[in-house]
Amino acid sequence: MATQMTMRPVDVPVALRLAEQPELSYEALHNDLGISTSTAFEAVARLGAAGIVYPHARKVNRRNLLEFLLHGAKYVFPVEIRGVVKGVPTAFAGPPLADKIVHSMPVVWPDPQGSAVGESVAPLYPGATRLPQSCPGVYEMLTLVDAVRLGRARERKLAEDELSRRLGQKVTGGDA
Repeated sequence: MATQMTMRPVDVPVALRLAEQPELSYEALHNDLGISTSTAFEAVARLGAAGIVYPHARKVNRRNLLEFLLHGAKYVFPVEIRGVVKGVPTAFAGPPLADKIVHSMPVVWPDPQGSAVGESVAPLYPGATRLPQSCPGVYEMLTLVDAVRLGRARERKLAEDELSRRLGQKVTGGDA
């Protein structure tokens, strides 16, 4: 019996990194994102099956990636807000939106070395808390994805516009 290939959370940062720098080697993805080369290979295969990466290449179909991030990610990877902890700012507390949206309590990925205290949400993959140092662009885009996944209408709209700008695509349709 054939098994259905399904997206995994780590696929999102892999796609975002490839959107920044197409056709990176699996070794480079390993170094940049802190994942194994086999995890990088498997993520690219899943992204290819989903139509987010072009077949036989590590080049992102930006339109499909943006569509997935804006309209699918919040359903495929739902967010649960937990207790208050020290961590790395994300969503509206992350660098792209922090100066545009003021909240009494930031949202963070738990990390004892983090720079903020806020409501905790699990990052899409365990290495996300290292992204501000290793891949700042991916970190910022991942915080925008979190804003889409858990934000209210205004926060989602700002995140959508910024993701669209960074991926070089126009936002089309949607429920925001």
